[in-house]
Amino acid sequence: MVWMLDQRLWFPDPSGARGDGLIAVGGDLSPARLLLGYRSGVFPWSAGPVTWWSPDPRAVFELDQIHVSRSLERTLRKGGFEVTLDRDFPAVIRACAAAPRGGQATWITPEFIAAYETLHHGGHAHSIEVWRDGQLAGGLYGVSIGAFFAGESMFHRVTDASKVAVVRIAEFLRGRGFRLFDTQMVTPVTRSLGARDIPRADYLQRLSVALAEPNRW
Repeated sequence: MVWMLDQRLWFPDPSGARGDGLIAVGGDLSPARLLLGYRSGVFPWSAGPVTWWSPDPRAVFELDQIHVSRSLERTLRKGGFEVTLDRDFPAVIRACAAAPRGGQATWITPEFIAAYETLHHGGHAHSIEVWRDGQLAGGLYGVSIGAFFAGESMFHRVTDASKVAVVRIAEFLRGRGFRLFDTQMVTPVTRSLGARDIPRADYLQRLSVALAEPNRW
């Protein structure tokens, strides 16, 4: 069943989402609704109208099981990349919006950019930047609540730069005691880094545990 949202702040039980994961349509991208959405196990994927999703299965990175290939290990060992956190969130989200998607339009519209920049100013949306020779080479951004981090999108302009971002953010999250690194749905790139599918019911249980923790970021 797909629910129609109004101005009230609420979300239906995500276990009732239809087969493709769509659970609700409507509402807005206000900080309060976005944060409630993530706390409820759903995320937005369009802005006109806003659509809310909770796929089953759900993709996650296990923080102690990130897969680093031999070639990526050589890249990490050689260095050449500088990695920063929250140095330039606006540049990262705009680069993610502009990243090639096989001819498909991006869901990171100006409305999404404005909404997540507001979350960033409020301390809940974060970026990791990967630089080479002073130029932004790759990165990712996501949402953090408690001990939960939802990776939203990533990009690269230099080979392996987005993979470096995933490896380094996983190290950071693990060091801060995060419990759940959500990547929503598996892609060929995230699968190569160790992302795996888990049942939505398991995801929601782990989300509840992570949200009960104090903010880690």
